[in-house]
Amino acid sequence: MLTHVVLMKFTDPADAPEAKKLLEGLAGRVPQIRELSAHLDVVRSPVSYDLCLVTRHESAEELRGYQEHPEHLEVAGWLRPRLEARAVVDHEG
Repeated sequence: MLTHVVLMKFTDPADAPEAKKLLEGLAGRVPQIRELSAHLDVVRSPVSYDLCLVTRHESAEELRGYQEHPEHLEVAGWLRPRLEARAVVDHEG
């Protein structure tokens, strides 16, 4: 199992709740997603990111399928111009 973790910092942190809603809407619509959770930061420290997305996939090929899926691309098109920074970690387990 491959776990895909994405941390997002928004130019305007007020966009994070809408991003969470849009990302959670991908579950059940993108077959390559085995599990999905999205979480908003509650501490808001100077080093905090605004949102953490965790998805799980059977393989790296499935992760690519998720990333190339039209539903994901639509959400990514909304997200990208609003992001100040993004960090990604993909790990097994």
